[in-house]
Amino acid sequence: MKLNYKITMLIGLAFMSICSFWQVYDSIIPLILKNSFGIGETLTGAIMAADNVLALFLLPLFGSLSDKIDTPLGKRMPFILIGTTLACILLFLLPVADNSRNLTLFVVALFFILISMGLYRSPAVALMPDLTPKSLRSRGNAIINLMGTLGGIYGLLMIKFLVGSGNTPNYLPLFMSIAVFMIICVAILFFTIKENQLRKNMDFEEETTEKETASDNNAKVKLPKEVQRSLMFMLASIALWFIGYNAVTTAFSRYATEVWGLQNGAYADCLMVATVTAVIGYVPIAKISATLGRKKTILIGIILLMICYGSASFYSSYHGSMVFFFGLIGFAWASITVNSLPMVVEMCSASDVGKYTGYYYTFSMSAQVITPILSGFLMEKISYRVLFPYAVIFTAFAFVTMLQVKHGDARPVEKKSVLENFDIED
Repeated sequence: MKLNYKITMLIGLAFMSICSFWQVYDSIIPLILKNSFGIGETLTGAIMAADNVLALFLLPLFGSLSDKIDTPLGKRMPFILIGTTLACILLFLLPVADNSRNLTLFVVALFFILISMGLYRSPAVALMPDLTPKSLRSRGNAIINLMGTLGGIYGLLMIKFLVGSGNTPNYLPLFMSIAVFMIICVAILFFTIKENQLRKNMDFEEETTEKETASDNNAKVKLPKEVQRSLMFMLASIALWFIGYNAVTTAFSRYATEVWGLQNGAYADCLMVATVTAVIGYVPIAKISATLGRKKTILIGIILLMICYGSASFYSSYHGSMVFFFGLIGFAWASITVNSLPMVVEMCSASDVGKYTGYYYTFSMSAQVITPILSGFLMEKISYRVLFPYAVIFTAFAFVTMLQVKHGDARPVEKKSVLENFDIED
């Protein structure tokens, strides 16, 4: 059985549209809040954490609802179409509110945009496993991640070329480019992917799956105390490195503008280097993991992050050598993300994978709720330059807790194809 790469890439268009939006959201919204509305870093951090707070409730809600409905368009497609349409309409309100300095309109539009994005994110992600045989989902997820990365790169390119000069540029062309991109992606998806027909034609091997699940349920046992201890330290590590990393990604556009003096979207170059390097790094990282094991590879990634964050903190203005450090950050973060979720699920039985995946996301998303507020408060009360030392400290804590993880390590089997190396969770 072979993966249909064309269909999988078309399915990935929904995730591509999502990633283009979030790339612009994380980079531009904090700048608007600060420069247009004069909102302090602490409150800005709280607003930027709102999407993660809503996600904790909206993603499982709409994912579950899409499981239960059955329409002529399919289970997932109605959510994707409605969510995209609403988000794109509301996107145009953001630059209008920004240009008119209407904070109420901006906040209301932002709130409903986040709900719209939450409406279709889980259904969009679920579409691939819905329409892909179980044995091919690893390769399918690799394609989806690549499509998402391309969407993020598109967002960064639009920031670089469409953000004008000054502290309060007109962001209408930028948001328009994202809305149009999202509409085109989902329109192509809608007209090329017939969800119900593809679902009918696909063999899920239900009888085999049911037998495997029943056999695994019979073998289910409670985790030994020492494994539970490793799990707790693993989850703590996940939260800590997300606290450090997400603080940098959320505040970087403001930091680069205020401290390094980068203007007109030039900060997007650094983020683009990190993103592209992460993609290039997936294959060698997989080989390193197969040789050293997942834990050691993660520890190497953590050390690299600390070195890069620490080095960035010494720069008072942007220098070309920063490209090298952001390349290392991309490689280091990929080293961590490729191996962290597999270490968590390695500690459980097959029937508990969903539950342990939930643990992973609970800790990672909770960290992303906390850190924009905490880092924003420190930047407001102390200095913008606290950002990278803050990231170093929490990443160092993650290194200490990761050393306490004694279970869940493995030397993964080398992937059958290059694409499978992109099969990660984020």
